[in-house]
Parts: sequence; structure tokens; C-alpha cells
Amino acid sequence: MNPDTLDLLKKTSVATITTQLFKRGLRNAYIQGVARLTRPSTGNMVGPAFTLRNIPAREDLDQLSVFDDPMHPQRKAIESVPPGHVLVIDCRGETRAASGGQILTTRLMIRGGAGLVSDGAIRDSVEIGAMDFPVYVAGASAPLNLVCHHALEQNVPIGCGGVAVYPGDIVVGDAEGVAIIPAHMADEVARDAAEQEVMELFLLERISGGATLPGTYPPSAETRAAFDVWRKQKGL
Repeated sequence: MNPDTLDLLKKTSVATITTQLFKRGLRNAYIQGVARLTRPSTGNMVGPAFTLRNIPAREDLDQLSVFDDPMHPQRKAIESVPPGHVLVIDCRGETRAASGGQILTTRLMIRGGAGLVSDGAIRDSVEIGAMDFPVYVAGASAPLNLVCHHALEQNVPIGCGGVAVYPGDIVVGDAEGVAIIPAHMADEVARDAAEQEVMELFLLERISGGATLPGTYPPSAETRAAFDVWRKQKGL
């Protein structure tokens, strides 16, 4: 990633990012049904997507013995995520079984992953919840993944929380949730989102001071002129 883009996205809210994506015609970029499990940290979770696709489990194939193979797709994915990337798991919204647990999540963190997003559940949720590592999931579930999930392939286009995620898309997560930015849009979205947040800081100051919505939000030409003065004064 462009280091400047990474820096901007670490400080920009997912709400602002989804607005910028909406301006570019993308209405479905916010992953539905997931929430941050682990404690908030300084800065957003940001990184390119590395994906894992699951299909429904089948009893004759998904036995504990499959984990004897180090190339099992779930385990191989954990060992393949490049440093700085976010593992995004397609569980089809199925939360009756875990999509991972504490050992796999710890390995992902130690390898330098930037975070984990799954539209399924996770086990060892109390222990994972205490980790200093971004984890976004759809819930907690004790049964192991083989009950419901057959890990099939990695780094392919997937769906997660109703959103199309392609390998290399930029994943941004804050306390509110997770957005997916197409990689080719990341630089301009980050730049314009940062500009939007400076403007909204000014508008919030005005609204807090008693200004009415008409002419302020959205800003009129007069309000924009006042913003330019305010920005120079603030050195922003």
C-alpha cells in the first residue's frame, strides 16, 4: 500500500469511507453482521485482503483427520497471509460453528497479519477478546469449524457479510465496523475522506454553536468560505 494512504485510512472513520464510496457509486461496501470482538486499539485496522472461502461441510469429508495434512486449506491460509494483510473469511453468514479459534488467531497475529474478519463465529471468544489484535466476527460458537464449514480455497473472490471481497482490496475496520475499498480507488478515497473529516469537524463546531442545518449541512457557498478561513486559522 501507499504509505500515505495507509496513514490516512488508519485515522479515517468507516462511516466517512462508506460515504466516499457511495459518491463513487458503491453502495454495498460495509460488511454486515460483524462486530469488533477484541479491545479497541490506536488507529484503525487497515490492510489488503487475503481471503479464505468456505462451503458447507460434508460428513464424509470433514473429519478431524483432515488436520493431519499441513496443506489443509484453513491451516494453509493462516500460514500464507502476508504480513500487513487482513484475513477475510467467507462463512456464508453461518454462525453455528467457529471459523477459527485462539491458536489460529494467535498464529495469524505472530506472523504479522493486520487483522481477521469473518462473517461466521469464532471459538475461544473470551481469550481472543483480550488479545491486542483486530478481530471482527459475527458471534461466538464453541463447535469447531468442521461441523459447518469445509475450507476450500484461499485468495479468491469471496462474499463476506454480503460484500464482494477481492484479494488485494483494502480492508478498513474501526469500532463501528468494516468497509471494503477496491484497491484501485484506495488512494483517492483516503485523500477525499480525510478532507471530508476536516470539513465535518468544522461543521460540527458550527452546529454545536447553534447553527441550523440549512446552509450548514450541506454547506452553502458562504459556509465553505468560512471554512477556508477557519482552516487557515487552525493550520489544517
